[in-house]
This record gives sequence, structure tokens and C-alpha cells, in this order.
Amino acid sequence: MRNGFLFAALLLSAAPPGVAAEQEPPKLPPGGDEVIPTTSTPQPLSGIAPAIEEVEVEAPEPRYVAPTLRDSIGRIWAPVLINGKGPFRLVLDTGASRSALLPRVARALGVPIQPSSMRVHGVTGSTDVSTVAIDQLEVGELLIESTRLPIVPDVFGGADGVLGNEALGDKRIFIDFRRDRIEISRSRSERPGLGMSKIPLKSRGQLLSFKTNIGSVPTTAVIDTGAQRTIGNQALRTALNRRARNWQQEEIIGVTLDVEKGDNIPTPPIKFGKAMISGVRVTFTDTAIFDHWQLTDEPALLLGMDVLGLLDVLVIDYKTKELHVRFRGPKQTLTKGRDSMLD
Repeated sequence: MRNGFLFAALLLSAAPPGVAAEQEPPKLPPGGDEVIPTTSTPQPLSGIAPAIEEVEVEAPEPRYVAPTLRDSIGRIWAPVLINGKGPFRLVLDTGASRSALLPRVARALGVPIQPSSMRVHGVTGSTDVSTVAIDQLEVGELLIESTRLPIVPDVFGGADGVLGNEALGDKRIFIDFRRDRIEISRSRSERPGLGMSKIPLKSRGQLLSFKTNIGSVPTTAVIDTGAQRTIGNQALRTALNRRARNWQQEEIIGVTLDVEKGDNIPTPPIKFGKAMISGVRVTFTDTAIFDHWQLTDEPALLLGMDVLGLLDVLVIDYKTKELHVRFRGPKQTLTKGRDSMLD
């Protein structure tokens, strides 16, 4: 019997004819505390590589945790020891029910790859993959022993694989985007820290989600740290009555290498706690994962790193089923007992 596991997608943008690749940057409302996501530069359709200007980067590149900026989407990578070797950088993927590795990691570990014996379900489809037997996987206070992990293609932008949620049931994940820091520890039911807001979460199997509003539309938002972009289903698009204005067509490529297309469209502000995130663009398509998670009939979206990477600090507590967040903002805001925007 094959087991099914879930993985997130990598999005590649392509602007349709008549639509400029460069988007008008969203603007902050008066007050300057509202946060704004950005999207990555669309890939050219012509196949002709554009000229690339060489620049020198003097600032150190974050090793594990990077925020969403105007020209890049954030990421959360965890430094993981596997069979005592590493650390290997695995994408923290709260939408994946099983960790997974790239073939190069198996080679580095010197472990044999077994023929196709496991089925994985990605955002865009499912397929049978090979596996490797792992004695131990360790990061922080998370320890997985004697397990078999799927081998998946490299769609992770430089990471060595995926750290899924199979052993996070009693864990607390602390992510500091400003300080390039990630900690995975046992939850001790800690209260939100200074200047942070608490958002109650609900379990959908191994997924964590919360109720939010996009404009006036009640929506289920699934926390998906493995997805680059935020993806909405067709039920949400219909409820918002979003027509294809100022749109971009995007190709969604999952770990199965299946490709689906969606329309990337501006949406009304998304409620995040008591903050409102404006300037959001959501890619609308009924990918296979919405059907697998039984989220096709109600407005729903996968909240990806284009939005989550806007935070200053993100805490995911699996035991208490709480999200603790602090948005970027002026220094005086962060020194108060609570954010000016958040409950």
C-alpha cells in the first residue's frame, strides 16, 4: 500500500500579452504601518534571456530565514542533521505531511535509493517516487528516527529538501525574519511575546488554518510556509467576483513537476489578526491540492511566503494551535506591550 503525502508548489510567473511585467508597487495608507507584499519578476515567455547587469552584493545573504522584500519572496529553511551529517537546509513546509529529500542528499549520506514505493501528492498532482531509509533526522528539539523519506525533484530554489509536519504535533516553531533565526522546540504553552498578537488556529488533519476575511468574504486560510505565492481556489474568486483585470498568468509547478496555470489578480485587503494587509495578489486556480484537502466548495487560500514573509516574527505553536505574529513597523511600535495594529 502506498502512502500519500502533501507538498507545496513553486510558482513561475509569466505576464500575458498586453500586460507589463513590472507591477505598480502598492502604496501604504496614511500612518505607514500597513504591510505590503510583492511578487517576483515574471519569467519572459520569449525564451530569450534578458541582459543581466552585474552588481556587487555587500550585505550578507541570510543563511536560513529571509523576509519578503520588494524584489524577492521570503523563505524559511531549517538546518537539519541527517544521520549525524550536515546541516542540510530543508524548507520548513507546514503544508507537507512528510519530509522529503533531494537525490544529492542521499548521495552525500551514502544511502541507497529504493525504487518507486511511495506516492506523493503535490499542489499540482500526484506521482510515485523513490525513497531512502534514514536512521535519524534532527533539528532543535525535533527528532525523527528510523523513517523512510521520499526523493523528490529540485524545485526548492537551492534548499536540500522539505521538513514536513509529521513530527511537529507538540512543537513550537519560532521564526525571526530580521535576525535570520529559526528555533524548533517543545511547546511549553508560552504566551505571545512583547508586541505580538495571537491568532487561534484550527486543525484540518495535519494542516493548520484560521478564519479570515478577504474584503467582506469569509475565507479559510491554510498556513503554508512551503509555498512561495498565495493561491486561492475558484470558490474564493467567485465570491470576490474577481474578473481578469490587471492580471498575470502564472504557471504553478509542484514537486511532481505537473504544471497548472492560474490567474494572478489583485484582491481586497486580507485580515490578519486585526491587521489589514493590502496590495495582495492571489493566484486563482483549483489545483489538485484543494480537492485533496476537500477545500473546493468554500472560499479558501494557501497563505504563502509572499505574505508570511512580511512578518517580523512568526511563531507557530502546534500544541496550543496558536499563531503569534509581529509585523514590521517603526521601532517605537515594537517596544510597546502590543502592536498598534494588532490585538
